[in-house]
Amino acid sequence: MKVIVIGANGQVGKHIVRLLEADSNYSVTAMIRKEEQKKAYEENGVKAVLGNLEDGVDELTKVIEGHDAVIFTAGSGSKTGPDKTLLVDLDGAVKSMEAAEKAGANRFIMVSAIQAHNRESWKNSPIRPYFTAKHYADRELMRSNLNYTIVRPGGLTNDPGTGMVEAKENLERSTIPREDVARTVVAALKEENTYRRSFDLVSGNTPVEAALKNL
Repeated sequence: MKVIVIGANGQVGKHIVRLLEADSNYSVTAMIRKEEQKKAYEENGVKAVLGNLEDGVDELTKVIEGHDAVIFTAGSGSKTGPDKTLLVDLDGAVKSMEAAEKAGANRFIMVSAIQAHNRESWKNSPIRPYFTAKHYADRELMRSNLNYTIVRPGGLTNDPGTGMVEAKENLERSTIPREDVARTVVAALKEENTYRRSFDLVSGNTPVEAALKNL
């Protein structure tokens, strides 16, 4: 399976690329924004392409063409304002979905945020624009013709991954290592029980593969 990772230079994205690169079942392409990032991946033997989520759908379609699956783990980042959140986390995500459909990349995995589907859970959040962007991007993905999976992780940490998670439609807010989010995303690629489904994800006591089968 040929997989393109959008947001490959992010912390979760780097873990995802590393896991896919180590698995002979996958051929991975890292989509990043800057030439120096592209060079760094290529120096490590990883295929990389330049792409910008503020470009048009046609430009993104050309980047995605030739791939079977898209993993979207891009974000505007905590140092930007609501304007970039709108342009990247919402509009960039939706344009990526449209481009994936045009390019024939039917499998689409979205890295979202815990409880993004539940407006009441973040109505007083200081990062309400971020949750709003995730909420509507996820809704557009569910309306698409793509074979989607929406992974909604809790607070992200840089702790070493344990491979043990809890995955359910609704979970209390908690945390999870970025590495375990990446493991879950990669495991979901071919796990049919995750097809056209969404779920919250936090650290737990169940191996990733079993957690996905028990959704």
